[in-house]
This record gives sequence, structure tokens and C-alpha cells, in this order.
Amino acid sequence: MDQPARVNPLPNVSVILLTITAAVAILFGMKQYAEILGPLLLTVNLFIAAYPIQTWLVSLKVPRIIAQVLLALMVFAILAVFFYALTWSITALVQELPLYQSQFWTLYHEVVALLSQIGISEQQVMDQIRGVNPTSLAGLLSSALGSLTNIVSLLAVLIVMIFMMAFDSDTFGARNASLMRHQPRVWLSIADFIAGVRRYWVVTSLFGLIVAVIDVIALEFLGVPLALVWGILSFITNYIPNVGFVIGLVPPAIMALLANDPLTALLVVIVYSVANFVIQSIIQPKFNGDAVGVTALVSFLSLLLWSSVLGALGALLALPMTLLAKAVLIDHDPQMRWINAFISNDPSMADPHKIPRDPVEAAALTPRRALAAEPEPGAPPAGADGTDDTDTDAPDPAREEPEQGRPE
Repeated sequence: MDQPARVNPLPNVSVILLTITAAVAILFGMKQYAEILGPLLLTVNLFIAAYPIQTWLVSLKVPRIIAQVLLALMVFAILAVFFYALTWSITALVQELPLYQSQFWTLYHEVVALLSQIGISEQQVMDQIRGVNPTSLAGLLSSALGSLTNIVSLLAVLIVMIFMMAFDSDTFGARNASLMRHQPRVWLSIADFIAGVRRYWVVTSLFGLIVAVIDVIALEFLGVPLALVWGILSFITNYIPNVGFVIGLVPPAIMALLANDPLTALLVVIVYSVANFVIQSIIQPKFNGDAVGVTALVSFLSLLLWSSVLGALGALLALPMTLLAKAVLIDHDPQMRWINAFISNDPSMADPHKIPRDPVEAAALTPRRALAAEPEPGAPPAGADGTDDTDTDAPDPAREEPEQGRPE
């Protein structure tokens, strides 16, 4: 009697090593071309979030060429507002900081006196923070503002990519149907990624704006200078996972300490913490659903990874890039789905027989005939037993092609 073959529950060590080596090589290559990949990936994400605008315009009988131009203008307007707000904020901060030099030195002497009581001398403090004052910070920010001229080339690349992708959007439907017909598993991975990342951008932007408005109102009420600047900073850092809240909190708290008093600074910390916890930790996940789909640790590690690969844009694209890798390489591959036991916020996603679905968002992309569970290897294809499970109400892209010239 033949003995059953022993199944190794873990991949072969050589396969693991080759996979890690290939991943490192890919990331290294991406880092070498970060100046191209960063704008490209940002443009793709913006189009994913804004593409429903074009489909809505087409449904209103707007000519496709006009809908494409309006889509490109919408994406470009988003980028223009973002860069203008960032530039204006840095300029206002550069002009304001030198006004608080005396308050800075008063605070410095108070801190030195406090540290001397616990055995830390002023010389030790001077060695650590020598040269740090509002004037030097203003000079640093001025240099940063001057380096914004390098962003002109980035904007030029983004503008070209936006308009080229907008005109290519006319064929997105045909390409989507072709991919669904020939590679349903790949199509399903990309469709679920699109649905998840679109929900991530829309919901994160909406709740980030709500938090920023609350922060601006609170700062104005407390009399903290540059309240609008700190609101813009809060909105931008909202897209940076884990540490974005801290980055957006520290500058206004320091400004409140310099311009007002320690109590005001403490109130700023309290308002920011309460608003962030209630809106982004309690309310937002109810709307975001499983759009993030990874644990807090993986979210933080993705920030470190993609910011080191793609630079500053990598910090903004950290979660979308992780979602893409997870959807394509793990979620829809039964042999790789066990990794979800370590990285997914839903451990049940590690089940190799569970197919991730998003019936609301992805259904809007195209008919979900490919969402049916894929047959096991060796199982007869759908319809082999004389039945046809295809939804007769859904249009079949294959039937719309002319018969002449089609490959057998």
C-alpha cells in the first residue's frame, strides 16, 4: 500500500531565502527610481480616488473627452491646493518664529534651572542644543522653502502623468473586462485593492479634515498664533500612519508654550489627543472598515519601509503600497494566505479557503462573476456538469466582441 506523501507545512528554506532576496532586490531597484515611481504611484492613487467622478459624468451623458479633461483637472486641483497650502504654511512659519526669540531664551533658562536640580549642568545642555533657537529654525525653514524649487520638476512630471493617465482612462473599462476574463484571480486582487484604497483615501481625507477644523477652532479659542498653519499641518500629517499625530501635535504645543503659557500648551495637547482619539480611533474605523487591513505594528513598519524606499512620498503612500502588496501577493493566493495570521487585523484571513470580498465597492467596478469561489485544482470548470452559474443579467464582455478574427 502506497504511503501518503508527507506534506511540509512550511515553505522550503531555499524558497524563503530566494523570496527575501527577490524582495530586497525589488525594493532596492524601486529606491533607485524613486523619483519616477513616487510621482507615478501618487498619480495612480489619486486617480483611483477620483475616477468615480468620470463614471458619474459619463452616466450624465457628458462626452467622454470632456469627462476625461475634468477628471485630470480635478486631480491637478487637489495637488495644487496641497502644494499651495504647504508652501503658504512654511512661509508664514518662517515669518513668525523670529518674533518669539526672547520667549525661547526665557524658556531655555527655566529648563536649564530645572535640569540643574537633577544633576544636569548647563554645559551638557549647551552641547546638545547649541545653535537651536527660533532664528536658526527660521533659517532652516527658509532653506526648506528654497528647496521647494526642486518640486517644480516633480510637479512637471505629475502634470504630464495626470493628463496622460486621464486620456488613457477611456480604455480602463475594456482593460478591466479583458483582465477579468483572462486572469480572474489577478483581477479580483486589483479590484479589492482599488475598493480598499479608494475607501481609505476618501474616509481618511474626510475625517482628517474634521479633525483639522476642530484643531483650528480650539487653537483660535486658546489664542495660539498660526492656528490655520497648524490645522493644515494636522490635515497633512493625518495621512502618515502612527506617528503623524505626534508630528502634527508638537509644533502647535511648542508655539503655545512660547506665545502663551504652559497651561495653554497642556490644553493644546489635551484637545489634540481627545479629538484624535474620538474621531480617528473610535468613529473613523466604523467607516473605514477593513480598508487598512493590517495591524498597528505592520502599519508602522510600512511607514519606515516605504519612506526609506520612496522618500517623503513614501510616508504618504505607506499604507496604500502595503495594501497593494497584500492584495496581490497574499490575500488571493491560498498558499500565501497564512501570512495574514501575522500581519492582518483579521486573523481569519489566514484561512486558505476564505476568499476576501468587498461586495459593495468592487461591485461598482464591474460584474462580480469572478467573485465566485475559484474551483480547486482538478475540479471541472463552471458549466461542465451542464449547468451555467453565470449571472444572465450581467453583461458578458466576451459576447460583445465580434466573432470574426477571435482566437479559438
